[in-house]
This record gives sequence, structure tokens and C-alpha cells, in this order.
Amino acid sequence: MTTTAPLGTEEQTGSPAAPADGRRTALSRIRTGNGLVFVLPFLLVFGLFMVWPIVQGLWMSLTDSSLALRDTSFVGFDNYTEAFGDPDVWSSLGNTVFFTVVSSVPLVLVALAMALLVHSGLAGQWAWRLSFFAPYLLPVTVVTMIWTWLYQPELGMANQLLDTLGMEPVGWLSDESVAMWSVAALTVWWTVGFNFLLYLAALQSLPTTFDEAAALDGAGAWRRLWSITLPQLRRTTGLVAMLQVLASLKVFDQIYILTKGGPNGSTRPVLEYVYDVGFTGYRLGYASAISYLFFALIVIVSLVQLRLFRRED
Repeated sequence: MTTTAPLGTEEQTGSPAAPADGRRTALSRIRTGNGLVFVLPFLLVFGLFMVWPIVQGLWMSLTDSSLALRDTSFVGFDNYTEAFGDPDVWSSLGNTVFFTVVSSVPLVLVALAMALLVHSGLAGQWAWRLSFFAPYLLPVTVVTMIWTWLYQPELGMANQLLDTLGMEPVGWLSDESVAMWSVAALTVWWTVGFNFLLYLAALQSLPTTFDEAAALDGAGAWRRLWSITLPQLRRTTGLVAMLQVLASLKVFDQIYILTKGGPNGSTRPVLEYVYDVGFTGYRLGYASAISYLFFALIVIVSLVQLRLFRRED
């Protein structure tokens, strides 16, 4: 005697589910293909203008490539060895680190002070925001032209102010001990507006409950600032500090236009030395090696900063 399986038993077995799995797999492949079609233009542009130049530059750093010679030969790590023993590399690196320190610290602290001032409800906030952020919108050529006039030895406003105070004039761009500080002052005035906006946005997003509760408990304004506001800005401060250090390490434009690395190389950063070696000395291979060593340094600094911020969190 034979029996027939009740209706719906096939749905409980594994074989009828196979077509459904197959349909899901086919649908997933179609979606993946459609996604690749949309991503492909970006991948082509990214590979052409980012990946390929990086690979080509890395290969160039292993050769004696030159603008003056057509033929190039493979030299291995000779360029890197020469860079480690080049005193000009170390001096320009020292200038870069010094500029990073003297510019990054005020760019964080001054931006925070400006944001707190505006966030406190100061009258005419739109004017303060405009005046703080407007310099950041200026191109580097305009900024350097303005500050060149300010630093002019005889007629510049900086020395005229010192003369009014009865002080001796200063060679803002001609004195080796002052020139880098002058570039740092220009950079702070020019770029502090971006950090100011980051801090202001963070302040406006902070919850007011803690501050109000502390005020009800009798805490003063300074106490609330140090114990409530600043701790809540720790992540923003870490972000601003990391972005500013990376930006300062890559300084080039304002120094090249303002001082050309002078006087006597006291303001020449690494990137300007790379430019001088590659396009003035025609040694593209050696310039590429220096730039990749500097790139490795930036990566190390970034990783150290991220590690420190994670520990604080």
C-alpha cells in the first residue's frame, strides 16, 4: 500500500528551496554588477590620477631620473641612502617641525578662544563670524602680498608700530631668528578661521543640561568652562590638532612666495627642498626619494596621533 505525502511537505524539504537560493544569488550578482557600473568611473579617475602617480613616483625614486637626461637607470636605494646623509634634508625637516610647533599650538588655542567668544552671546555675532572666517577665503597670493606690505622694513605697519612704541625696527623677513615666526603669524591669521568654525559647530551641538545644572549648584562661568565645556570638546580638539599638524607639516605656498626659503635657508621646508632638487637641480629621482621619506614621516605622525586619541577616549 502506497501513501502520498501531504500537501506542503515538499516545502519542508531542502530540494524545493534551491531555486529560491539560486534566485537570491542571481539577484545579488545583478546588484553587485550594477554597483560596479556606478563605481567604475570613480575607480578609473582614482587609479589614473592617484594610484598610478604614486606607483610611478615610487619607481622614479629608485632610479636616477633627471629632467636633463633622457636615459635613466635603476639605482636601488641609493637615493634614500643619500637623503639620510644630506644635511639640507635634515635642516629643512627641522624648519618644518619648528613651523609645525609654533603654528599648530596657537591655531588650536586661538580658534578655541574665538569660538568661545562668539558662542558666549556676544553682540553682533554675524560680524564677528565674518571677520574671523573671512581671511580663510583669501588665496595665498593675496595673503602673502598683504603681509609683505606689513613686514616692509621702512614703511610697513609692523615696524611703524614698533617705532611709535620707541622700539628698534625688526627685519621680519630678513632676520634668520625672526623670519619663521613671521611666517607662522601670517599662517595663524590666514587659516585660524577654519578651526574656529569646527569649534563653534561643536559648541553649538553640546547639551546644555550639564551647564545649567552646574549653574544652579552655584558654579561660576570659569568653573563651568574648565569642568564641563572643555572636557566635552576633547574629541573636537583632537580632530583639530590632528588636521592642523598634518596641514602644517605640508607647508609650502606661503613660505615659497614670501621668503623663497630664506634668509639663508632658515625658512625652507621639506617640500620646498623637494621642489628645488627636482625642478631646479633636475634630479627627479632624488626628489622623489625625499618626498616618499617625508610621506612615511607623515603617516607615522598620523598613526601616533590616532593612537593617543584612542587612549584618551
